[in-house]
Amino acid sequence: MSINMDELNNIDYSDVATGENLNPVSPGDILLHDFMEPLSLSSNALARAMKVPTNRITGILNGTRNITADTALRLQAAFGVSASFWMGLQSRYNLEIAEAELAETIAAEVHRFAA
Repeated sequence: MSINMDELNNIDYSDVATGENLNPVSPGDILLHDFMEPLSLSSNALARAMKVPTNRITGILNGTRNITADTALRLQAAFGVSASFWMGLQSRYNLEIAEAELAETIAAEVHRFAA
């Protein structure tokens, strides 16, 4: 079954979408739920395997520390997922937080140039 482009405006999505924005998902949440929990890894065990202080991992997990390039490379080595993936998660999260906090103020303050 396919939907014609003309019909899109007439479709009721209320059963699958509320229209509310979701809160940004932190890289620490993804690290914990998608990588550590399935392997039953503690933050201490991961830190030892990555040769980093435990507080680096716990800081990422609780959202008080960003994933740095060094940490991204170590996560790549530990899980086989590219450092770019980890850096992208952190960058996306930082941008989503900044947009929520600053976008309206910046739009009002900054002059937009026509191309």
